Amino acid sequence: MSDSHPTFPINSTSSARERREERQRRFPTPSLAFRKVTFEKQWFYLDNAIGHSYGSTFEVSNGGSLQLKKKKEEPTSETKEAGTDNRNIVDDGKSQKLTQDDIKALKDKGIKGEEIVQQLIENSTTFRDKTEFAQDKYIKKKKKKYEAIVTILKPSTRILSIMYYAREPGKINHMRYDTLAQMLTLGNIRAGNKMIVMETCSGLVLGAMMERMGGFGSIIQLYPGDGPVRAATACFGFPKSFLSGLHEFPLNKVNSLLDGTFSAEMLSSEPKDSTLVEESNGEHEERQISEQADEDSMAEAPESNPEEQRTMEIIPQDPENKEPKEKGNKRDYIQEKQRRQEEQRKRHLEAAALLRERNADGLIVASRFHPTPLLLSLLDFVAPSRPFVVYCQYKEPLLECYTKLRERGGVINLRLSETWLRNYQVLPDRSHPKLLMSGGGGFLLSGFTVVSDSLRADPSLKSCASTLDSHEPEEPAAKKQKCVGSGS
Repeated sequence: MSDSHPTFPINSTSSARERREERQRRFPTPSLAFRKVTFEKQWFYLDNAIGHSYGSTFEVSNGGSLQLKKKKEEPTSETKEAGTDNRNIVDDGKSQKLTQDDIKALKDKGIKGEEIVQQLIENSTTFRDKTEFAQDKYIKKKKKKYEAIVTILKPSTRILSIMYYAREPGKINHMRYDTLAQMLTLGNIRAGNKMIVMETCSGLVLGAMMERMGGFGSIIQLYPGDGPVRAATACFGFPKSFLSGLHEFPLNKVNSLLDGTFSAEMLSSEPKDSTLVEESNGEHEERQISEQADEDSMAEAPESNPEEQRTMEIIPQDPENKEPKEKGNKRDYIQEKQRRQEEQRKRHLEAAALLRERNADGLIVASRFHPTPLLLSLLDFVAPSRPFVVYCQYKEPLLECYTKLRERGGVINLRLSETWLRNYQVLPDRSHPKLLMSGGGGFLLSGFTVVSDSLRADPSLKSCASTLDSHEPEEPAAKKQKCVGSGS
């Protein structure tokens, strides 16, 4: 452990519980470093990883603490004793002399996983008869089971997309990682762009766009419901400078923005009304909460005595002990909520001002909703000659969207595609395609916006069309050909 890490004045023989209590005493602020992290049936603490660079490998010791694992140089002159083939090896379960009780006893003694794997190799009667490939496979399998090694990697789009697709594909609408890469390429995501995104993939698409833009440009996220979901975006660990160009706007206000009826009063009226209702009906809500708590307690203990039930009803309504504290907490809560609502209203107004310009450089749609109404309404905010990409898990909604776009006009180069992905194992003398592969990663509909005659007649797009006309290049004058006279 380096000198930059915090040292704790605890005896080495103290228990893990005492060490955790000492950490919490010295660092009372809750932090991710001092939480128990569970991964692949292994739990550990991340406090010893602070100060090390990404890519460092640690070994989990007793008590869940991480110890930096030093790289060992493997001897190159060592020759392995291996067989020619595996035809005479029979898996009867008797080749290993060590039992599970013996392995558990080794773990209780504090022997490291590397030594346990070595003893498993020495006590195997069939290990030397296996081929070299089979021996490597056996060692990797045992190391994965008995060696508790953790490597901390820097979060990226590739790592997070692979993780979500392997563990929780439903949260990202079964979007495969190669499909996400194609969306970023077809959408021309780059630094300095002004992008619009509508996604319900836990913020994975938003985080991928922010990573590629590098904090330059602006992104307007349209969200359904009460607020945007950015669980995957938070996993990237972006600095605060990246969040300055991120804006949000509710999806249910898009139609009013297109019709020209959107105003600041539409955003400010709802929070004020809800706040007034809270202030006026605060006592009624407290009474409802206490009554609900009484009902829950009575439902959990139906066999209790009537006298005990009366005490349960009387205790929550004691005015001497709880009324001043609840009033103070409620006042602070209302003020905090008003402050958050005011900040949210300002963000919505900033996003509305950006959308009114109708000069976005691209549009990305990846949601669980039907893509046709979303795309037809959001395309009005995109400038001409800009790309748009729509993702859907199924093909039929995109076929309908393709037909509607052809009827509407204003788009060119429409393309509906599906990617076929096959994973390969690349190893010396044993490179081959893997037997299991993905059945499907979703479908993409991409294209470019143009200015058509019907859209040019729209008064809301006159400014955009006039700007486009003013930038039309003039036809160059015909070049004069120089005639070289003959020397006759």
